[in-house]
Amino acid sequence: MAITSSAKKAIRSSEKKHVFNLRRKDAMRDISKSLTKSLTAKDVAAALKLLPAAYAAIDKAKKRGVIKANTAARKKSRLALSIAKAKAK
Repeated sequence: MAITSSAKKAIRSSEKKHVFNLRRKDAMRDISKSLTKSLTAKDVAAALKLLPAAYAAIDKAKKRGVIKANTAARKKSRLALSIAKAKAK
């Protein structure tokens, strides 16, 4: 348990940041899942509409340090590649 007041404040701010980080991560995961679900339903047009929102969610998570830069790039690349494969079919 924290003893000093600065340590107690650090715990409080850490809990607040944790909530924001979870929110960003959930938003990123939800939009990615909805994009892949539209691809499995063979709805490429809907997936193309969701792609900018997915990019924005991934970039926001990267900007705030929720995920690393390479992870963000990998996720964006894989989403774009899945759409390109679905278009080719």
